[in-house]
Amino acid sequence: ASSRVSITTQDILTASKGQPLPQRGYQCVSCCRVFPRLCALKTHIENSSQEGYSCNVYYRRLKALREKEHKMQEAAAP
Repeated sequence: ASSRVSITTQDILTASKGQPLPQRGYQCVSCCRVFPRLCALKTHIENSSQEGYSCNVYYRRLKALREKEHKMQEAAAP
């Protein structure tokens, strides 16, 4: 199921919360590479396996875990 998870720009920004960003650019939370634009980071994540990185797997798994946690919180709410 997690192989079908699509990573959005919002997912990338959410994953980056708490991470100090450089003055110019966005940092991949998985491999720590810095990209000048958010769209470049998103392209990197989508094509990471071709570059020898597993960033796509990391972000997909992170998104799946957050969605699971959100569902558990909703179920626990009165």
